[in-house]
Amino acid sequence: MPRPLIGITTSDQKSRLAWCFDWFAVWRHGGRPLRLSPKRPRPTQLDGLIIGGGDDIQAHLYDAEVQLDVRVDPERDELELALLERFIPQHTPVLGICRGAQLINVHLGGTLDPDIHTTHEGLKRRRTVLPRKTVDIVGDSQLHRLLGVTWCRVNSLHHQAVNKAGTGVSIVARDRDGLVQGIESEAHDFLIGVQWHPEWLIFNRPQQRLISALVEAARRRSTG
Repeated sequence: MPRPLIGITTSDQKSRLAWCFDWFAVWRHGGRPLRLSPKRPRPTQLDGLIIGGGDDIQAHLYDAEVQLDVRVDPERDELELALLERFIPQHTPVLGICRGAQLINVHLGGTLDPDIHTTHEGLKRRRTVLPRKTVDIVGDSQLHRLLGVTWCRVNSLHHQAVNKAGTGVSIVARDRDGLVQGIESEAHDFLIGVQWHPEWLIFNRPQQRLISALVEAARRRSTG
């Protein structure tokens, strides 16, 4: 059976090691990864789409004050918003990872917390690829059904988070500090965002089930 084509957005500067984790996460579950970045040609067709992690999203896109001490990538914002604009109406399965979850929420009219450490007093600074943060999953949500667990331990590489949910967006996971860690669309078969990086958790079965589910949804779409 042909592998479904899964686009994965990155920056033009993303390291080869980080891309290898993206590539392997999709390939091991039967997908055909395609790297998408501002300087690469935009695809006319995809079976599935992953909006990957990376720099902050421009503050004006969600009506927030500009932060002077953060890195942004305006060309990547433009690319990813255009991809969502094109492929969501086609019911293409979409998974947002870290920045990607935030961008999905912004695309659907939601807002972000520009810096969780300034708005949540006493919040511990966790920045690790290891699963050190506990996340609770809303029961009977799509994310719960796909992961097969009501809570999980995840990594943490973010300083922004979803604040107000966008139109048709449900908040389906939070960490023990109350920060949003998972969202999903009420109006689409597969439009999910997680604040962590499942591609780095290669031996974690629930996280691999999430990526496998995306690939399988893309396969059904490509052959349906």
